[in-house]
Amino acid sequence: YKALSACSSALSALPHLTRIMASAADLEPIYKAVSGSELTGEVEKDLAGHTTQGAHGVNYHHPSTGKEGSTFYMPCKSLLGEGALVGAVNQVKALGQKKALIVTDAVLVKVGAVKALTDVLDGAGMSYTIYDGCAPNPTIEQVDAGCKLLKDNGCDFVISFGGGSPHDCAKAISMLTTNGGSIKDYEGVDKSTKPMLPMVAVNTTAGTAAEMTRFCIITDDERHVKMALVDWRLTPTLAVNDPLLMVGMPKGLTAATGMDALTHAIEAYVSTASNPITDANALHAIKLIATYLPQAVEDGKNMKARDMMAYAEFLAGMAFNSASLGYVHAMAHQLGGFYHAAHGVCNAVLLPVVQTYNAKYVPELFIDIAHAMGFVEVGQDKDKAVSAVLDAIKGLNKRLGIPPNIKELGAKPEDFEALADNAMKDACGLTNPHQPTRPEVIELFRQAYEQQQ
Repeated sequence: YKALSACSSALSALPHLTRIMASAADLEPIYKAVSGSELTGEVEKDLAGHTTQGAHGVNYHHPSTGKEGSTFYMPCKSLLGEGALVGAVNQVKALGQKKALIVTDAVLVKVGAVKALTDVLDGAGMSYTIYDGCAPNPTIEQVDAGCKLLKDNGCDFVISFGGGSPHDCAKAISMLTTNGGSIKDYEGVDKSTKPMLPMVAVNTTAGTAAEMTRFCIITDDERHVKMALVDWRLTPTLAVNDPLLMVGMPKGLTAATGMDALTHAIEAYVSTASNPITDANALHAIKLIATYLPQAVEDGKNMKARDMMAYAEFLAGMAFNSASLGYVHAMAHQLGGFYHAAHGVCNAVLLPVVQTYNAKYVPELFIDIAHAMGFVEVGQDKDKAVSAVLDAIKGLNKRLGIPPNIKELGAKPEDFEALADNAMKDACGLTNPHQPTRPEVIELFRQAYEQQQ
């Protein structure tokens, strides 16, 4: 009787539901109006006085991307703060896996850094095999070697330990093990068909955010290309950011990875796929990086600076993981692929050049970026904001000892056309606020080659 009564009630509600569904078409014009740029002025008045929360900060700077909403990507769990590595043990055990393949590099093993991880695993009685064949800018061959070692040793999950390179190598190994084929098959967006192996990413740098993103960069030495794999299945199961593991980073690595994080935040903020969540992440990351990166470089044992940079790079990762990036990364990947230049350094050198280009098309977006960097005196003057932001980026590069141009990274003018062609195929460039032409990309490489700090 109760079941029949419930069915009767549900049926009687159908006319009401039909009226609601029929009204969706009527709501569509309102939705479009709210999502468009025509109400920017009104929203600015509503939010006047709220630093970094003006209209630019709540995604009225880009029109709606369609009728399917937007997706926000995150790891299942993330552990942050001092002691996070120790706290992660129970989380790792809860995964129910039997043996880990630890993916790292030989330097981290040699200096004893990996011992912090293996000591914790030993204490928990967990089995593991170490693969230390991952080099900066991991290659297809290194991924294949890791897959073989995993299978030969009966490992059923992966733990990456280090910065972006071990994380990316581990993601590729985890995906390839379950999906098969060649890692080249997965270049592009969402090419996998099966979940990768469970993966725990233990981070030791404050920059790449590879420990919590769906991005994976693998170098194809044959083509001299850094392949961008962007796939929601590449998101690690568990991310661990313990600033105690970052204290040993040398100044150069701290600077390069920190500028990588700043690039993530700025590119995500001006991205055409940004939304209010990614904007909030990006702006707070910029604020923290502008404040604490110089401190972390100058004194690596400054735990407050290390802790804040760990949060900053994670926030920047949250931003670009969903909003994606732009032409700084699209171009930087090519420099890394051709000349094996450090990724963070490439980003830092290219950042002022590409943002100068972007500022011609979206100068108003630099207002909140300027405010986040501390330049509140620019008010709502977009020209002053652009000038302040570009000067701040160049000044920070100089202060941190970043090379002035890509010439010092080994770039050659005769390669610019090939570099431009590859950059225009890079998935990261799709969300740049304006799409450059091939001659414009070549010109951007030339400017980055000739610029001086």
